[in-house]
Amino acid sequence: MSRIIAVQPALPEHVYPQTEIARELGELIAGADDTRRAVLERLHANSGIGTRHTILPLEAYRELGGFEAANGVWIEQGTRLAATALREALERVGLAPRDVDHLFFTSVTGIAAPSIDARLVPALGLRPDVKRIPSFGLGCVAGAAGIARVHDYLRGHPRDVAVLVSVELCSLTLQRDDASVANFVASGLFGDGAAAVMMVGAERAAELGLPGPEILGTRSALHPDTESVIGWDIGGTGFRIVLTAGVADTIDANVAIEVEALLAEHALTRADVDRWIAHPGGPRVLEAFERGLELTRAQLEPSWRSLEAVGNLSSASVLHVLAGGLDQPAGARGLLFALGPGVTSEYVLLEWAA
Repeated sequence: MSRIIAVQPALPEHVYPQTEIARELGELIAGADDTRRAVLERLHANSGIGTRHTILPLEAYRELGGFEAANGVWIEQGTRLAATALREALERVGLAPRDVDHLFFTSVTGIAAPSIDARLVPALGLRPDVKRIPSFGLGCVAGAAGIARVHDYLRGHPRDVAVLVSVELCSLTLQRDDASVANFVASGLFGDGAAAVMMVGAERAAELGLPGPEILGTRSALHPDTESVIGWDIGGTGFRIVLTAGVADTIDANVAIEVEALLAEHALTRADVDRWIAHPGGPRVLEAFERGLELTRAQLEPSWRSLEAVGNLSSASVLHVLAGGLDQPAGARGLLFALGPGVTSEYVLLEWAA
């Protein structure tokens, strides 16, 4: 089994109260329309979020320009933030950049070729023969899916060191000419952040002797007839949000089925799970997880706290939740899960090693 030996979150230096962000974006999106501004501010207030981080100072978004300018910031600042997360993750476990054999990179808030992971190689001194897989399009599910796919790789390369790097600069996708409720909700929900997850194969884990959760199993699900529920419409102005009430409906209909199927493969039930690591997609998403899995608010409290502190960081969010509780007693079991465009969901069953 592969093992997670470190999870390192990274956040931009600029952080603002939700109320201040609502005032600023109200002017940018709703303009002089008092009714629209009132709707936007109400949606922001009901988000369960206290503060969010942004890659640029808040006032800089007034003059950001179009998609080309925003994407340029994503490349430059996203590389910097990703490098910070990966460098600190390596330092945490005493490994060097040249020890990394495999790099899985994910983001859904910008595009580049060469991708950000390629730019990390010279920036950090990774080996030129490092195996890279850049991923775009998985969205919020990519934190869980990335761990699962790195685990797949490490099963065949048990002596290797692998890393998942996520960077999401959601603020750069701001659409000023979109007065839809979906855009108002998104403008009050998503924040900027990154994370790096250090993982090792079974033989390397035994050699290093570092504690952390081992991956017992994973499960992927692509739910039919949900393509229009959540995602992006990508056009001349960049990334325009697609977000509907169907997200919660999809969770209600499917999450218990998928979780129980994964647990059954290991002769476990929900009662055997000690820690639930849910993607903090928003209040309605967390409430749907609670409802579908018959969980209490206390059982998802780490996800609620992350939502309040930084908002929804897309693929990086569930990794921030995991980082906050990475130290668990030996034998503890956890289930990490998220969902994203498709609608797709991903589940990772963990057990903490001695």
